[in-house]
Amino acid sequence: MQTASTNICERMGHFQELSEFQGGTVIGCHLCNKSICEISLLLNIPWSTVSGIITKWKQLGTTAT
Repeated sequence: MQTASTNICERMGHFQELSEFQGGTVIGCHLCNKSICEISLLLNIPWSTVSGIITKWKQLGTTAT
């Protein structure tokens, strides 16, 4: 029997939009000089998502979708 996974990484193909709070948390960690890998592990979200949020924030000044 399989159990439901809370790890986004384990549900490949299923996209889940992050909340504004989660996006802000990513940026907060980034501003505290955490690496993308550290943020990914800490918040349990894919590093590619972390990287995308930081890039968007640097370019547009927002994490909103």
